[in-house]
Amino acid sequence: MFRFVLSLSVLVLSFAASAQVTVKDAWVRATVAQQKATGAFMQLLSAQDAQLISAQSPVAGVVEVHEMRMDGGVMKMRAVPKLALPAGKAVDLKLGSYHVMLMDLKGQIKDGDTVPVTLVVEGQDGKRQTLDIQAVARAGAAAAMKHDDGHAHKHKH
Repeated sequence: MFRFVLSLSVLVLSFAASAQVTVKDAWVRATVAQQKATGAFMQLLSAQDAQLISAQSPVAGVVEVHEMRMDGGVMKMRAVPKLALPAGKAVDLKLGSYHVMLMDLKGQIKDGDTVPVTLVVEGQDGKRQTLDIQAVARAGAAAAMKHDDGHAHKHKH
């Protein structure tokens, strides 16, 4: 029995050492009635080289990591399959840059609501870490991302 407990402890420690990503200042943009998409924003810090490979939330039918950037004077957004998290360097998911896109929303997200978001991070060793986040919804400038028309999945690539 002692050997089993010791082995289990080693397994837990090795999993915890794989990516070691921390999340700061997680928030979601509050929505208006009938709005079908919004963004989640936060700061990610990984102790080792890793990558954000997926996200999900029970409030949305589709969750993707997106990149927003200027291209020839036009703001374009596209889904990215992964987002690099260099060791020791804070990566900001913020307005006008990388963010987690929550699409096909199941209901309105009101100012002050708590939105659960799960991130999956993969270390260079292939081990995965699941991060369960409680992001607080904030109101203001909901039109800034132009996703309130229900066509969040139709972005220029």
